[in-house]
Amino acid sequence: MTGSHNADRSAAGKVFFYVQHLLGIGHLARASRISRALVEAGFDVTLATGGAPVAGFPGEGIRHVQLPAVVASNNGFSALSDLDGYPVDAAFEQARTARLLEAFHAARPDVVILEAFPFGRRQVRFELLPLIEAIEAAKPRPLLFSSIRDILQENRKPGRDRETVDLIRAHFNGVLVHGAPEFVRLEETFALTPEIADRVHYTGLVAPPAPEPSHDRFDTVISAGGGAVGSLLIGAALEARKLLDDGSSWCVITGPNLPQADYDRFEACAGENVSLFRFRPDFPNLLPGAKLSISQAGYNTVCDLLVARCRALLVPFAAGGETEQGVRAEKLQTLGLARVVSEEGLTGKAMAEAILAAKELVVPEHLPISLDGAADTARFVRACLDKRQDRP
Repeated sequence: MTGSHNADRSAAGKVFFYVQHLLGIGHLARASRISRALVEAGFDVTLATGGAPVAGFPGEGIRHVQLPAVVASNNGFSALSDLDGYPVDAAFEQARTARLLEAFHAARPDVVILEAFPFGRRQVRFELLPLIEAIEAAKPRPLLFSSIRDILQENRKPGRDRETVDLIRAHFNGVLVHGAPEFVRLEETFALTPEIADRVHYTGLVAPPAPEPSHDRFDTVISAGGGAVGSLLIGAALEARKLLDDGSSWCVITGPNLPQADYDRFEACAGENVSLFRFRPDFPNLLPGAKLSISQAGYNTVCDLLVARCRALLVPFAAGGETEQGVRAEKLQTLGLARVVSEEGLTGKAMAEAILAAKELVVPEHLPISLDGAADTARFVRACLDKRQDRP
């Protein structure tokens, strides 16, 4: 475990936060950002993480429990394996569940927050259902919240939404929706929301603070997330650059998982004034000085774009039936905050037309979406604890 301890840290109460990231680091980044806001509000926070360790997360001042790590072993995220690629078996599940319950009892929290569950992360029900049992048995019983992003994946199996509602109504004190109702409402991607409406609280988007602009300046910043599926986006962008005869400065961030053969191909055809990188930890710092960003439409990337007030061309990730990024991108386009080009059948010509349209965007100084989701979460949790303590 990491994180310092002093007498003041639990002044507001103790929070036990669980997050399982399987592919990218979006879930971990959001949970870490919320944990940081809780610490700043005076809470003693323990973050239990179940994915592969990521340097820099969860950050200073947050107690960290690293569970035996699991990752998705298939594109549908339905099967899990350990970091060596071996499928997770019953013995592994039992050992991990025991570690999680041990961490929960050691933390003795006033509040437990489960990231995604029960709306998602059914693959780890083997440990979360026992954790919920332990919460119900605890004296005093901690408050229990589900922490979810604003847009849920829509192609869920029949019956799952009903099961989710039953779990929420039986065990959860609230659902923290990290979005704004004026942007997208939960019922748009979760039809049974009216049945849990009394538990739902919108926090606003969990965005980072405004970044310091980088000394490196590029007119266009292109990023492909982790890079595993980014070759189509980058290839179309570089083709569009030639069609537009664009000689301005471009930064292309391929992502660490882009196959080496693709990286070499892009390096060979990039041309003058194009800088190619596998990774830039200062990606958010590049946005304030850029005239245009071309990227996918993941939650954290969009938060970075909105904070920087950067013109955005979004290519939402849609492989394997994914719907979440498409909904987010279309909503932003409707608000005039982005332009969208479809990943399906993407060509250099389509990308070139979309680039020209995106450069005409005028991003408003005052956004119609709250970006204060981390601090709002801390305020709401504090208010819920105060309300409970006020009861006779």
